[in-house]
Amino acid sequence: MDAAEAFILARTQFGLNIAFHILFPSLTIGLGWFLLYFRVRYECTKDAAWLATYKLWLKIFALSFAMGVVSGIVMSFQFGTNWPGYMNKVGAIAGPLLAYEVLTAFFLEATFLGIMLFGMNRVPGWMHIFSSVMVAAGTTLSAFWILALNSWMQTPAGYVVAGNQLIAGDWLAVIFNPSFPYRFTHMLLASGLTAAFAIAGLSAWRLLYEPSDRSATRTLRVGALVAAVLVPVQIFVGDLHGLNTLHHEPAKIAAIEGIWKTEKSAPLVLFAVPNEEKRRNDYAIEIPKVAALILTHDANGELRGLDDFEPDRPTVAPLFFGFRIMVGTGVSMLLLSWFGVWRLRRGEPPRALLWMFSAFTFSGWIATLAGWLVTEIGRQPWLVTGILRTADAAGKITGAELGASLTVYVLTYSLMLLAYFVVITHMAGKGAQA
Repeated sequence: MDAAEAFILARTQFGLNIAFHILFPSLTIGLGWFLLYFRVRYECTKDAAWLATYKLWLKIFALSFAMGVVSGIVMSFQFGTNWPGYMNKVGAIAGPLLAYEVLTAFFLEATFLGIMLFGMNRVPGWMHIFSSVMVAAGTTLSAFWILALNSWMQTPAGYVVAGNQLIAGDWLAVIFNPSFPYRFTHMLLASGLTAAFAIAGLSAWRLLYEPSDRSATRTLRVGALVAAVLVPVQIFVGDLHGLNTLHHEPAKIAAIEGIWKTEKSAPLVLFAVPNEEKRRNDYAIEIPKVAALILTHDANGELRGLDDFEPDRPTVAPLFFGFRIMVGTGVSMLLLSWFGVWRLRRGEPPRALLWMFSAFTFSGWIATLAGWLVTEIGRQPWLVTGILRTADAAGKITGAELGASLTVYVLTYSLMLLAYFVVITHMAGKGAQA
């Protein structure tokens, strides 16, 4: 097995790990705030149904949190095994940001999660609510530091070169780099939507078997309403994020839109099959001038094509299809949440609606994974844009070792994910026990 194949295996292994890992923070970040809402509602009403709801979703949160921790630890080791050149080059920046995440967020979450799980009858009510606040804040703070590092890798700023290493010249510029505000807000909204549809979907699953479950009816309404509010906000923020990406990462936008040559009045490509060899879009369905209008706010505006970025440009197909999967899932979530809120206000939901929400339980994961594929593949061939190439950061681990460990990862993560699905659907199916 040659070095090129080993390099592909190293990328595949790390991509699998981060794809598995991101499923759980993308749920727990939003779910933490839902838990706080459920806990406050119980404190205000003393309604046992709200307490049962809180306890049910607290168990799902704890399980998801544990899954995220385990996969996150494995991922941190891969920085050293698969990508030692990364830490050698930018470790003085990446290391502190990762440490801040552990010190300020992970410890906060872990400490107060223990009180949430085991201290409800041992501490005053205000202290238990405060613990819920700290856990929710901790998940958000964790996202803050991780997104700061990831955004810096996309749009590096605030660094100075010291020999063969990069060090922080201005930490505020490093953290609040040009793409961070958009990427962070986009991720928080994505997490809120992931949690909202998970709550609505699993509640609908329960109502299919027990239509009279009052707690499930409440959480279905809460999930649908929050989703109906957040999806339009996410679309607006996504547009701002796209404009920011056009300014700082134009090659990524060119690949997303399938623009091969610089042109004015570029059409919006609804569907096509990107042809890398012939540098064109086959079987294209287009709307004239709309891409230029959306991205430049001018129907005759000019958009740079991929030919401007040779040879340092990403592969088109993963970005092109990933972006459309993300957008298509988001539009479907918008339609279902709006229709669901309207129908739920009219009375008991029909079984068809319950099946639809059940089918969309993990739609947030689909959109999030598609978006992360666009983000990470769109940065290639750079690990840190303009500074460190991915190939230059790879370790010397052999292809045989990578192949063996990748096989173990695939089997282990598949079993873990299957077990997770079985457990949470079983818990949701039993419902909140007062």
